[in-house]
This record gives sequence, C-alpha cells and structure tokens, in this order.
Amino acid sequence: MAFDFTEAEIQRYSRHILLPEVGGTGQAALKAASVLIVGAGGLGSPAALYLAAAGVGRIGLVDDDTVELSNLQRQILHTTQAVGTPKVDSARARLEALNPELTLETWPMRLSAENVEDLVSRYDLVCDGCDNFTTRYLVNAACVRTGRPLVSAAVQRFEGQLSTFHPARGGPCYHCLYPQTDGAAEGLSCGEAGVFGAVTGVMGTLQATEALKELLGLGTSLAGRLLMWDALSTRFTTIALQRDPTCPVCGTLKRETSDG
Repeated sequence: MAFDFTEAEIQRYSRHILLPEVGGTGQAALKAASVLIVGAGGLGSPAALYLAAAGVGRIGLVDDDTVELSNLQRQILHTTQAVGTPKVDSARARLEALNPELTLETWPMRLSAENVEDLVSRYDLVCDGCDNFTTRYLVNAACVRTGRPLVSAAVQRFEGQLSTFHPARGGPCYHCLYPQTDGAAEGLSCGEAGVFGAVTGVMGTLQATEALKELLGLGTSLAGRLLMWDALSTRFTTIALQRDPTCPVCGTLKRETSDG
C-alpha cells in the first residue's frame, strides 16, 4: 500500500502512526477507505467527527433533515448559526474545517427501497445512526445484499446499544435481532421520550471506534455481540447474538454460503 502522505498528514496522524497496531500501513488503509454515515444527528455527529479526524479518506453523509434548535443539546456537528439549514450542509462545513484532507460526499435525501442499495454499495462500511426502524431495516438489507459490514447504534433516554452486523462472515444481521417489521417494534422518538445528550456522544464515539477497528482489522469485533450501556447505573453489558436460520434477510445468504 502506497504511503503517499503529505508532511501535514504525517503530523496530523502522528499519534496513530506511533501505534504499532496502526502504523503507516494502517493509516494508509484508512486513507483508502470509505464510510457511509446514515444520519447527521446525535449519533452521526460524534461518529463523523472521529472518523474524519482519524483520516478515513472518503465519508458519505445521508440526511434529509434541517437543523433545529432542539437538536443542539446533542448533535454536536451543528451550531446555533446553522439552525434552519440542511444538516448535511452544516456537517460539511464542520468536518471540512476539522480535516480538509478528506473527501466528503453529502446526500440530502431520504433513504428508500429504490436508492439505498446503490448508495450503500459505494462505500466499504456503513455506520447507521438513524432514529427509526424503517430506515434501519432498509440499511441492514442493503448491507446484507452488498456484503458491507454495518455498525449500528441506537439510544433512548439514558441507554444505548451498539453492534456490528456482517452476515457475510457468518454472524447475524440486524433483522435477526429485531425481526418485527410491522411497526410494532418502534419505540418512542427522542422528541417523545427525551434523550440525555451525552449518551449519544458516548455511543457515537463507540460506533466510530468499532468502524475503525473493522477497517483496520484490529481487536475483537462486536459482530455476534450486542453492547448495551445504562448511563444511570454506569453499567456496560454484552450479550451474544445468534443468527436466525429463518431470517428473511440473511437466511438466504446463509444457505447460499453453505451450498457454495
């Protein structure tokens, strides 16, 4: 892998390069990598900031919403001056100010069955920080079909959860964890239930960490495990996840892998 770093990049990423587990080879891998972030909100904000700071070469942001004053308690990509503007535009300004070396692609649109697979296929990995099950199911199915790893995070009130889904490597997909698709699984939104702002910061940062680990092949993946955090009790819990052999999303993949 070519180490085509500028002097400024060597200085910028020097603390990464000093790590034997990353080094110049790992930093070059990050520069060559691409990540799609679904949602420029409470989770997408810290995830995008840390992925950009880490030197991921190409980052895509998809969000069709505009910045509201109530967002600013947790969505740290945005400022008071950005209220009323598209979130992807606000995010672009902040991320380019942080790291002008990256390539940033913004997608001010709502994901649908018609466009999600094409968008997901453009990137190496997807970080999903959206706030509804409908979009999560769409993103998960697209990741399964395209073979892309999915790092998915969610928060509500004082709690968060995180996992990596990569059925191509034999683990479960998001639909295995939450099989309902009729809307019955939908929880209360942040606007209805509230959310402790810093919880989104912790979970979004953990999401970026897991994404970087996946891109670099470092440590133990969260694939096949669900990490849950209760901020009020300061307790992390990890449970094993099993693949559903009858899953309508990744079950076919499992059979094809076994038959092949």
